[in-house]
Amino acid sequence: MTQQLARAAQLSRTRTYERKMREVLLAATLEERYSKDQILEHYLNTVYFGEGYYGVEAAARGYFGKSASGLNSAEGALLAALVRSPSRDTPCVSPTRALSRRNLVLRLMRQQGRISDEAYETAQRTHIPGRSHQTALSASTTDGTGMYFQEELRRQLFSMFGAERVLRGGLRVYTTYDPAMQRAAEQAIATRIAQIIKIRPRARDLQASLVAMDPGSGDVLALVGGRDFSASSFNRATQARRQAGSAFKPIIYAAALERGYAPGSMLRGLDTPIQDVGGAWLPGGEHERSEYTLRRALKVSSNRAAAQLLQQVGVSTAVYYAHRLGIDSELPMVPSLALGTGEVTLLELTTAYSAFANQGMVAPPRLIRRVEDLSGTAIYIAPETHARAISPATAYLMSSMLSDVVSSGTATGARAAGFRLPAAGKTGTTDDYADAWFVGYTPHLIAGVWFGLDHPAPIMRGGFGGVVAVPAWAQFMRKATEGAKPDWYAMPEGIEKVAICRLSGARATEACRNPPPPPPTFGDVLVSIGVVDGQSAEVQPSTLPTPVVRQRR
Repeated sequence: MTQQLARAAQLSRTRTYERKMREVLLAATLEERYSKDQILEHYLNTVYFGEGYYGVEAAARGYFGKSASGLNSAEGALLAALVRSPSRDTPCVSPTRALSRRNLVLRLMRQQGRISDEAYETAQRTHIPGRSHQTALSASTTDGTGMYFQEELRRQLFSMFGAERVLRGGLRVYTTYDPAMQRAAEQAIATRIAQIIKIRPRARDLQASLVAMDPGSGDVLALVGGRDFSASSFNRATQARRQAGSAFKPIIYAAALERGYAPGSMLRGLDTPIQDVGGAWLPGGEHERSEYTLRRALKVSSNRAAAQLLQQVGVSTAVYYAHRLGIDSELPMVPSLALGTGEVTLLELTTAYSAFANQGMVAPPRLIRRVEDLSGTAIYIAPETHARAISPATAYLMSSMLSDVVSSGTATGARAAGFRLPAAGKTGTTDDYADAWFVGYTPHLIAGVWFGLDHPAPIMRGGFGGVVAVPAWAQFMRKATEGAKPDWYAMPEGIEKVAICRLSGARATEACRNPPPPPPTFGDVLVSIGVVDGQSAEVQPSTLPTPVVRQRR
């Protein structure tokens, strides 16, 4: 034991005769200076127990969620059993070996009179933990939060360095994890699930996920993959692919703006069915008219407008921009893609929106910034890469249109829930209310939220994204942006404010401003969007102090 302590605490892992001789000499020195109890204490505080845990206190908290002083006989025996081969005998690597080794220690304890026969029988019947109470990849989360974040971190490290090297320990991992945001995210999800179950007890199996990112760097600051990690480690933020519903529509609108459309462009003939290989198709919806501007259609989430716009832009073009924006999942090349029938992960969709929040640039999501080996040498440094997905003008116009969704569209629940900063985002709901989404952002923080059941089924009657998901997003964002000052995007070059006639979608004229008496069907003239030198033109979003001017016709 003394030699193991000398090797672990003082010497390198290089296998040489010189190192072995130094180890023997150092062990002899330790024996002279310290008592057996002191050596044992120091050994237990430094020895490796598997899964990245060094020392009995870290292992006790990691495997059982308690201090070493509170371990019972079964728990203490398991830790003692792991010391011989911590990389092979941990419960998550080999439950059978872990159980066998623990029971061997218990038998020795009984034979030596350390425990009674009754205590032995009780301890032997105790189940070993199926996985550690918390992983040791982040020592900052001793309160049990951040389990989904840590598990995703573990999966990535396994992929990068192999399970054996990660589990053996010695890696120092610097992550993007924000403990305060993680706690706020988990609290927001737990609170909203409890509220929904109270209203609809049948939704007791309801799951949810949340991703919070820095749109500039791609750093994942908080990650919730489900309601209870101990019950299910399946990460619904990174592993589950679900239909995005209307939350996919902004990608189609961004593709249209890139192709020369403007927020004031008119979509007409929306009552005309779309011809497809399966026949004529005309989607229904809550807010359908025969014509809409792009801005208004996105604000009310018109299904027919999205379907028509997809036909005009082209399905292949929309899919092309989806991939540019960060969606790696395979998408169906069908007209119904306009309604979000493609399956994506929450992390993918949140990443896609980050381009709107970051002047058209996309940074791949990352959880790991840097990894060092035992000697402190950097063996991995995550690059901060940015790719141009859409133009700055398109990003600005999308943020302007999506800010209307929050201020007066399908996501007004965020304001009702007390979130006041300028923000933009989009809700999404799938057939039969099986999925509820909301992805929203400020210039400095983006968060995506999903609610649903693992086996798709209605969440609740009227379970729209604005009803189910937006309140959780608002609760999280209120806490995450506490103390932040209102901020919004500067208008990029090539865009200016002009008045647009809502009837024609063209630049307003004097006839629009001073019309003859009735008919009133011409509607409002909005100081909204126009075209300057062939580019889209826009006003500031209505969430900013400068209001949008309305003139009655």
